[in-house]
Amino acid sequence: MRTLFALLLLGTMAFCQNPAAQFSPNISPDDAIRIREFYRLAAQIQDRIWPDWDKVPAPLILVTEDAEFLTHDPSPPKEFAKIGDDLYARPRKFAVDFLATFPAFGPPSVIVVGEPKNTESKTSTPWLIAVMHEHFHQLQYSQAGYDKGVEGLGLSRGDQTGMWMLNYPFPYEKPEIVESFSHLRDLLLAAVTEKDDIAFAKLAEQYVGERKKFLAQLSPDDHKYFSFQLWQEGIARYTQIMAAEAAASYRPTAEFAALPDYEPFADDAARARKETLDELKHADLAKLKRLVFYSFGATEGLLLDRLNPKWRNEYFQRMFSTDSYFGTGD
Repeated sequence: MRTLFALLLLGTMAFCQNPAAQFSPNISPDDAIRIREFYRLAAQIQDRIWPDWDKVPAPLILVTEDAEFLTHDPSPPKEFAKIGDDLYARPRKFAVDFLATFPAFGPPSVIVVGEPKNTESKTSTPWLIAVMHEHFHQLQYSQAGYDKGVEGLGLSRGDQTGMWMLNYPFPYEKPEIVESFSHLRDLLLAAVTEKDDIAFAKLAEQYVGERKKFLAQLSPDDHKYFSFQLWQEGIARYTQIMAAEAAASYRPTAEFAALPDYEPFADDAARARKETLDELKHADLAKLKRLVFYSFGATEGLLLDRLNPKWRNEYFQRMFSTDSYFGTGD
């Protein structure tokens, strides 16, 4: 997430392990295989999900116990030593369980990710799909006017670090908001999981109406923050589901399939949608706070696929909110 950038700058030196003079980096064969597979997978599926995704720079830092390995960066910082073809390394500065995207060295934004065993993914196949989620953030952040547009939301309240995106005082625990959100969540799940087209149309119409009522309870700034998080993090999770399902027919390289923790992409795809729906089913706004935006926004994306299959064509033309798809906003 881009919004962690300022905090990371304050904490990076605490993670440095080895003096540069004694630094002898060596990326493991398995890590090298995973990185190559990510770029191979992305090249095959990304434009099937979002047009022109392949045109976005995709630098990546892999964080291991002692070192960080940078690749696909057009201008590697001097602190990184070249150790191979398009591969650079420095002593570790970030946490080993990292998974985020931000302009670590200025644009373009960089994916910073730990090894699978140290992240929530645990194994190689879901790790690749999680990195696709972060790669989508690179597409979002690369849009013309993104930075100026975020500033124009007027939600920072003097915070120049970007941490307002994480810490904005949304009324997560306000009883009437919690109750209304829970009702809206249940309606959304009912609509998305309804298989009968006639019943779906009725549930979707009811959901759109209740969504407008929920938003009317929010202050103008709270509304903007809610919409922004759904647009950014919710649709990134939606894209993660789409990537998993697009990868179901992907044929991995022999070396990737030979990894000890390899799992067929079709198996991971079969779980992706269900896991997000299950997460939303049990989502408590007061407890999860901003984390609910991931599953909620992703599920709205799945709903939009049925309401308006061409909705993605306008996603980057109407940045920072998906309200217009539901008849709210400009």
